[in-house]
Amino acid sequence: MAILRINGNERQFKAGSLPETLTALLKHLNLNAATVVAEIDGNIVQRDKFAETKLTDGQSIELVRFVGGG
Repeated sequence: MAILRINGNERQFKAGSLPETLTALLKHLNLNAATVVAEIDGNIVQRDKFAETKLTDGQSIELVRFVGGG
């Protein structure tokens, strides 16, 4: 069992089902990468690095989503 802490909430993944990259996690969560700012373990990840940013058990991830409106 692998665990990621996403926006303060623990999310468990069965063995072998942890998303490999930040892009894969966003797809898993049905989030559009173009509308998200991501931070992993206190470090902001540039959007063009999402696909190459590997995820590992125990990481803390903050996702902030921008929504238009008025």
